[in-house]
Amino acid sequence: MPRLAYVDGQFVPLAAAAVNVEDRGLQFADSVYEVVAVFNGRLFDWDGHAARLARNLAALAIAPPMADAALARVARRLIAANRATEAILYLQVTRGVARRDHVAAALRPTLVMTVRPFDFAQRVGQQMAGVGVITVPDERWARCDIKTTGLLANVLAKQRARDEGAFEAWLVAADGRVAEGASTNAWIVAADGTLVTPPLTPRVLPGVTRAAVIEAARERRIAVAERDFTVAEAQAACEALITSTTVPVLPVVRIDGATVGDGRPGPITTQLAAAVWDRVAVQTGYRP
Repeated sequence: MPRLAYVDGQFVPLAAAAVNVEDRGLQFADSVYEVVAVFNGRLFDWDGHAARLARNLAALAIAPPMADAALARVARRLIAANRATEAILYLQVTRGVARRDHVAAALRPTLVMTVRPFDFAQRVGQQMAGVGVITVPDERWARCDIKTTGLLANVLAKQRARDEGAFEAWLVAADGRVAEGASTNAWIVAADGTLVTPPLTPRVLPGVTRAAVIEAARERRIAVAERDFTVAEAQAACEALITSTTVPVLPVVRIDGATVGDGRPGPITTQLAAAVWDRVAVQTGYRP
């Protein structure tokens, strides 16, 4: 069965899916996006993604393409049409199509959705072994809390990580503070067992999985501190980890080649990974 995409009101074969050459998402990255996990054909943590999408559209004064309930219906129809069970839903909303000019009047937004298979079970092996990260200077724009498609700095950081044999790149300010990963949120576990992650500022994306992990930690009486930490503090920490929709929780056992803790996934990270998979099971019935 050919894969289908949704483009501006139409379900079309993925190979034929296209947007106007003067779409502002293409020419200016004047657009926002969401990536949503699909387990057993069901959307995971949809409410969190829909709320963040609405916030980001409002921040950029882009009109919502449709009501939240209608958006969910279209997403589910696309998942069903692709017979997707374990997959990633990609959703993008651009400001719309207009003659190329930095300033645009109110436009009808462009909505694009795609679904692709994704093997979440692969993360189980990575959770058991842990992954490495490198650190790179944070060269992104000043509103990283808005999930726009302007991701060139992230792409270059991620490519550098892969070229150096690491899974992720942590983006670091000039004073040594870690902001987040190129496509993940960053965490450490301090010596007293406190789970630490940078606070939500314009430099940090409010991750949907980030919020779920904080909730899970507090339910398990794990202390949580939303504060900055440096690369040096992370390298000396008991544990480190990253989270995102596609991860969802991965232990970090090396930072710039330095071993974190004893070089193995720690107990708090392992507990939080299990908690997120429990959350997946409750919502969708899926277990890796």
